[in-house]
This record gives sequence, structure tokens and C-alpha cells, in this order.
Amino acid sequence: MDPECSRLLPALCAVLADPRQPVADDTCLEKLLDWFKTVTEAGSSVLLLQENPCLVELLFQVLKPQDLSSGVLAFSLRLAGILAAQEDCFQYLQGELLLGLFGESGLLGRAAWISPTVRSGWIQGLRSLAQHPSALHFLSGCGALGTIFSLQGDPSLFVASAAGQLLAHILILSMQGQAEGHPSPQAHDWPACAQQIVGHMEESLRSAATPQVTQALNVLSTTFGHCHGPWTQVLWVRLSPLVACLLKKDPVPAAHSLVDLLLSVARSPVLSSDCSLWETLAQTLSHLSCTQAGPLALGVLKLQDCPQALRAEAFGVLLQPLACILKAAAQAPGLPGLPGRTTGDAAVVDVLLSSKSACVGLLCQTLAHVELLQPMPQCPSPWPQAALLEAVVTILRFCNGSAVPTSDVGGRLCVVLAGCVRVQRAALDFLGTLSQGMGSEELVTQVFAVLLEYLRSPDSSPTVLKKAFQATLGWLQGSPRPPGCCDMDPHNQLFLRELLPVLQKRLCSPCWEVRDSGLEFLTHMARCWGGQAGFRHILLASEVPKLTEQLLQDPESYVRASAVTAMGQLSSQGLRASPASTEHPGGQQKSLLLDLLHVLSADPEGFPRRAAMQVCTEWLRDGHAEVAEDPEQFVAMVLQVASQDLDWEVRAQGLELALVFLAQILGQPTAHCPYATAPPEAAPPARLDEALQALCRVRLFEFAFRALFDCDRPVAQKSCDLLLFLRARAAPCSSPQEAGSSPDVASVEAVLQRWRAGQQGQPLEDLEPKAVMAVLRSMDLEGLRGALAESSDHVEKSPRSLLQDMLATVGILGENEADCY
Repeated sequence: MDPECSRLLPALCAVLADPRQPVADDTCLEKLLDWFKTVTEAGSSVLLLQENPCLVELLFQVLKPQDLSSGVLAFSLRLAGILAAQEDCFQYLQGELLLGLFGESGLLGRAAWISPTVRSGWIQGLRSLAQHPSALHFLSGCGALGTIFSLQGDPSLFVASAAGQLLAHILILSMQGQAEGHPSPQAHDWPACAQQIVGHMEESLRSAATPQVTQALNVLSTTFGHCHGPWTQVLWVRLSPLVACLLKKDPVPAAHSLVDLLLSVARSPVLSSDCSLWETLAQTLSHLSCTQAGPLALGVLKLQDCPQALRAEAFGVLLQPLACILKAAAQAPGLPGLPGRTTGDAAVVDVLLSSKSACVGLLCQTLAHVELLQPMPQCPSPWPQAALLEAVVTILRFCNGSAVPTSDVGGRLCVVLAGCVRVQRAALDFLGTLSQGMGSEELVTQVFAVLLEYLRSPDSSPTVLKKAFQATLGWLQGSPRPPGCCDMDPHNQLFLRELLPVLQKRLCSPCWEVRDSGLEFLTHMARCWGGQAGFRHILLASEVPKLTEQLLQDPESYVRASAVTAMGQLSSQGLRASPASTEHPGGQQKSLLLDLLHVLSADPEGFPRRAAMQVCTEWLRDGHAEVAEDPEQFVAMVLQVASQDLDWEVRAQGLELALVFLAQILGQPTAHCPYATAPPEAAPPARLDEALQALCRVRLFEFAFRALFDCDRPVAQKSCDLLLFLRARAAPCSSPQEAGSSPDVASVEAVLQRWRAGQQGQPLEDLEPKAVMAVLRSMDLEGLRGALAESSDHVEKSPRSLLQDMLATVGILGENEADCY
């Protein structure tokens, strides 16, 4: 421990032990515990206590009947546990102190025990302490286990959960020590701690009270999930009959916890070969309600070694709600395309019709579960793509009222699901996922038709519209192209002709979220199909490009940002609106670059300015026509505006643009990664000289040097990387003696010193390349990058600073001795 910390520690312990002193806040106490944990992990806890006896004195003070705060009591309990985690320190503290802190005769009988903070500290202290055999004997003899059992039902959920986890930890610890010399210890050989815990679990599983059953199942789930030793097989054989008995009760108690336990056991490599386990899983699938069985079915399907028959049964259970939907809307009997074990179970229908909340919950759960399955390696095969498509389209039609029910159940589902946004969102998400598969032409037509219905409907909420746009994009991208054809599929082109008038309408929506979603959709479409003749013809024949340009003036900043991005993409693809009109008889388009510069310099919100900077960077990287005319002028204008922006992300993006320009004029195809281990290749002297002249003309150095001392660390880091990249490219071609003591160098260094001090008002004069390179060589950029990589409060986060701050709050230190942060 640092000597200064040792000097401050007695005063802090005295403050903590004095109920009259104001208590440090919980954050400081938490940081103090973290520090003690680091110290004990690095060395001997006994030595720490011998060198700092004030710590033991603090723990003894806690035992005295005084009115200490619950925060200090919890801190002391946790500190005692951290110290006693080492067995020799446990022996050093054992006796009156540990019994007083954790035994039945200690804090448990005091008024402070009513505080959940103290109870939580007691459990966390024991959790830290329980690391060795001596601790197990202590727990067994001091009555702590009985207290932990009772805390499983604590009114504080945090305390109850921590108690269950502690029991699992103690059971695993006791059995690991016992099993070292015995491959598969029998139950009668188990240590006293394990016997007590398992006996308590058996009693709880037999209980008629659901909370007690839940507690036992949760402890067992944690145990089987964290330990895969041979003894767990003995434990499962002993307890599995009691678990199976739970299935005979109606309803099954603690169903969610039971599912967690069975899946935890099934994932164990020691237990997955047990045939009786698979039988229990199958019985559970049939006994649970459809809502409870869904998570179990999904978990079974994710298992690697699951028998095929059980997988088929689980998949059938998972699909039952969708089978009921298909059955309710079927024109003819039967459920074609679904697995043979899938039926429209009457119990599932009852749940769907029992209430709106039950119906919505079951359908959303089912859609989410099946959506998770499709991309997984364990995805069932054959995958019923057609039936799933038909089911999700039917659900969407039930929700928007366009379905024509053919049964009483279908009619009632129409009423229950009408306008249900939650189900619409889940169904559209799943429909988008299904675009990765195939479908018949008839089904795909139905998909596009229902998507168009949702995009057209005035009743579609903004979030539903966003999901509909995303699903539409997925289906357009997933559609196969005819062999040898690089254009869009003809069916997709027909769909687009119907879609673009809808998009036009949505771009004029009074709801800004809808306008924003429409612009995002347009940007993705232009990026995917901007070079294809069919798409270009349909888009340019519409009013969409013109409306997009008008949205650059939208009152909502998010929409302006999306409009900037969309216009940047349209312009890159040559898809801007045709200007030929009475207002523009010459047909010459207005420069979009001027609009971008106006956004950068005049927009009051940060989002549009960030979007404009990103578009400028993409244009420079891709060689956009407006940039290619005069790249230097373009870069100079953009950097000039970006340097004055108050948004650090705009300035950081400006450095990204500068790096792209630097890589281009140095002849490097792509910008070198500043974090790569290999340095970039040096540029030829002639090219380097030309490049440096160009960099000076666009005032890139002034922008980068100013950013180097930026108050926002990400900007300074990016500038440092850029200058290091340039120096690495230029170093082999320049001499350290060049311009080393010229007046230009001195003036530049003087300005940089003032900038470093925060006086950034003075601009740099016109720079000469030699002077710039001399300044770059003289700067410790590597050291600066290392300093920037440290957290801004690395000094204040030191233990010494923490102790000083805690003492300063009670006036122990003088006014100037604390780091206030």
C-alpha cells in the first residue's frame, strides 16, 4: 500500500466508526472496497492488517451497540469478507470478530438488520469470505446457513436473489473440495454444508408454497449452470423425482423457474446423456401452458445433443399459436406446410381468445422465438417457409382489418387484434427475417401486397411504418434476379411503381418520424439500386427526388439530417430532380455542395451538420463530380467551416475528411489505419513536396494543429493519429536539420504554445512545408497520444485522492489538500 494512503487510513477509519460524523456517499465506499480488493489480491491480507491495525479497530467498533449508518455497516461487513477470503487472514480474524459480524448473536439481532442495505452487505461479505474449507466449517457452525435460507424470501428482491446465489456458491465450493479425491461422491459422503443445503432444497421442492419452490429451483439452476462436476449427476438423480412431481400439479408451480432449471441441466455435459432428462423435458412440454412452454421449446431447439423426436415435438409446440392463426383463416381443412406434430390445439385457441393481453403476449412471444431460430445452426429442417409466410401475412391482415375470416375464431381474432401496434411490429420484424428464405411467386405477391397496405394505411403508426419500410427493403433485396440480368426483377419494378407514390405521400407527412423513416428507406434504395436502369427510370419519373431536396429545409433536425444523407446518395448516383422547368429554362442544376456548406455553417442543430460532414467525406472518397472539379477548393471550404463548429463530432469528421485527402494526394489508395503495427510506406520526394504544398494551401495543418489541443479528447486523438501518419510518410524524405531554427518554425511553435494554453484566437500565418515538417519532428506526438489514451480523471481516481476527498468532506484535511472532482 502507498505510504501516503497508510498515513490517511487511520483518520478515515475513525471517521467511519464515529456515528456523529457525516457519512461518505455510497459511491465513495464502493470505490474504497474496490481498492481494498485490489490490494488483497496483490498481497497478503494479514500483512495489510498488521501494517494498518486501524482496519481491525474499525471492524471491532462495528460490533459495539451504536447508531452507525447502514452504509457504514454494510461496508464493514463486505470489507471483513474481502479480508477473510484468504485462509490465513480468516484464522487471524476468527473468533469474536467474525462471529459478531456474521453469527446469529451479532448484527442479526440488532435494529440495523431491518435495513436491506445491511442484509445485502452481510450476504456479500459472506460471498467474499466463502473461498476456503475453514470458511465452510465456520458457516456450518455459526448458524449463517439458516439465515441465508430465510433471506431467500426477503422482501428486497436484490437481497433474495443474492441469498440464492450465495447458497449455490457455498454448495459448489463444498462439493468441489470433497470431489477432488472422489470422482463421483455419494450423497452420504457429502460435507455438512452441502447436506444442509440439499436438505433445504428437498424440503422446499415438497412445499405447497410456490415461492419456496421457486427459490429452490433458482438455486439449482445456478448450481447446474456454474458447475459440471461428476457430483452434479448424483445431485440430479436425487432431486429429479421431486422436480418431476411438480408436473403432476395443476397448474404447474413456478413454471418459469422450472424451465430455467431443466434447460440448465440439459446444457450440462455431465447430464445431457441422461435419457430420463429428455423424458422429463418432453413431459414438461406437454404439461405447461402454451405461454410457459414457448421458452422451453426454444431452449430445447437450441440444444446441441437433443434427440430428434424431442426437437420435432418442441418445434410443434412452438408453432402451435401460428397453426391456430392459419386454421382460423383457412379456406379448407388441414394445415399444409407445417410439421406433422403441429396442431391448432384447443387450449391455445382458448388463450388467444381469453383476453387481448393474453393473445398479444402469446403471438409476440411466438413470433420473436421463431425469428430467433431461423438464422441459427440448429434451425429445424425442413423449415416451413411457406406456412410461416402465410401465417405472418394472416396476422398482419387480422391486425389491419383486411382479413376475411372463415370461422367464428377468425372473426373474434379480427376483433382482438384490430389495430394492435405491438403485434404489428413483431409480425413485420419476423416478415423481414423471412425475406432471407424463398417463397412461391404467389406468396411473395401476398407479402408485397400486405406491405403496401401498411405503407398506405393512414392508421399505421410511425413505428409500424418504420418496420414496414425495413421489411420492404429486405424483401426487395432478397428477391432473385433473372440469370444474366443485372437490373431489378420485373416484379419488383412493378411493385416500385406502386410504392413510390406512397413514399411521396409519406415524405409529406405531418409526423416527422414518418418523414424520417421515408428518407432512410430512400437512402438505402438508392445505395442498393442507384446504378440500375429500371430503378433510375422509376425514381426520376416521380416527385421523390424533388421532395427530398425540399426536406433540407424541414423544421425537424432529424429529418434535415436524413435529407442531407439521402441527397448526398442521390447526387452520387446522378438521381437528383431534373431542373428543366419555367423557373430553370437552361436546365442547369443548383450545386448541392452549396446546400451542404450552408447546412454546415448555418444549421443550428448538430445532427444535420454531422450528416453534411459525412456526405462531404464520402464525396471526396468516391470522387464525386462536384469534388473532382477542384478537390483543393472543396477541402479548403469544408475544413474552414468545420474548424469553427462547436460540435466535436463535426470537427472529428473533418479530420476524417482531412485523412482521406491526405491519403489521396500522397498516392495511397485507402487511408492507412493509424492503429496498424506496420508503418505506412514513405512517399517519393517529388510527390511529397507537391502534397505538402497542397496541404498548406487548403490550411489542413492549421486545422489539424488546432484540433490537437481540442478540449474534446476524441478530436485531439484523431488529430494526433493524422499527424503521426503524415510524419511517418514524410520522415524518410526530410532531414532533421531542415528549417530547424528558422523564424517560420519559431513563430509556428509560439502560436502552438498559446493554443495549448487555451488561447486559440490567434491564427497561423501562411505555412511553409519545411517549417511544418520541422515542427512535426520536434513534437512528442507519441507521448501526446499516450496521454490522450488515459482517462481524463486518471489522477483523481487514485486511492490517495479518494481518501483525501472522503476526509475533506468532514473537514479533517485543509482546504487545499483534497482533489475535488
